[in-house]
This record gives sequence, structure tokens and C-alpha cells, in this order.
Amino acid sequence: MAPPRRWGWHALDRRWAKLLVADARISPGTLTLDIGAGTGALTGPLLDAGARLIAIEAHPARAAALRRRFGSTIVVVQADAADLRLPRRPYRVVANPPFAITTALLRRLLQPGSRLAGADLVLEEAAARRWSSPAAPSHARWSRAFTASLGRPLPSTAFHPPPDVRARMLRIRRRP
Repeated sequence: MAPPRRWGWHALDRRWAKLLVADARISPGTLTLDIGAGTGALTGPLLDAGARLIAIEAHPARAAALRRRFGSTIVVVQADAADLRLPRRPYRVVANPPFAITTALLRRLLQPGSRLAGADLVLEEAAARRWSSPAAPSHARWSRAFTASLGRPLPSTAFHPPPDVRARMLRIRRRP
């Protein structure tokens, strides 16, 4: 049996990245995190939308590529999402994170005291369905502050290389 891939990664196609950023409706000047930024498929369209961007990427070569490509227009943080310090002021997330970190990432984003205003996340479809239902982990706690709903499905052709599972957007919004 082959060893597991340490850096599982499915880059978004440019056209799909632009569509997902448009769906997220990021207002100019909004502090936005791109978690699992890769080489910047979402980063470029988020900058085009006027986001103040923090790109988080664990893979050293990809983090370096982000710094070379975008320079000082973004902040690049080389970190694992599980170790991520979240902003202390309101922020949005638009991301295509590694599917393997879904639960850890969502627990962190939805923790008590989070300043998350909203998130648009590309997830494995089963995970998106689970987190958008009352059966989501800790739903009774975080659902007082947030709503979670399913967004558009993404075909396997939206990624390079295509994942072995279906993908779907999960939309999280802070309750008024």
C-alpha cells in the first residue's frame, strides 16, 4: 500500500475560483482569510474584489510562491490551520481548505468568541451536508451565533487534480 500523501491538494480551476468569489460577495476592504491558499487560485479573485487578504498555506513551497506572486499586497502566513491564530476583529473566510482539516477548521472558526462574520468553504460534499444540518458537531452551541447552509456543488473538473469525492460549498453566516 502506498503511503498517504502528506500534502493532499486539489487546486481550483481559475474560472471556478472567480465564480466562488463572486458568490461570496466580499465588499472592498473586508478582512478575508484564504485558508489553504495553495498557489493563489482564490487569492487573485479575492484581491480583485478588494479584500484585505491573509493567505494561510502550510506547504513551504506554496507559501513562498504566494509571496513571490502577490508580494506585499497580501499577508502570507505559513501555518497549519489547526495552529492558526484568528483575527480579533471581524473577518470573512473564502477558502478551499484541505478536506482532511474540515472538522478542526470549522471547530476553530465557530468557537465561542470567534469574530467570524461569514465563511464560504469548499468542502467534501458529505462534510458540507453534515455541518449544514442539526447533526453538526456542537450544533447547539454555535447555531445560536451562526447559520450554516449548502452552497453550490462543484464538479470534479473544477479541480486539478480532480478529487475522488464530490465537493460542495458550505456557507456560514453570523446571525444578526
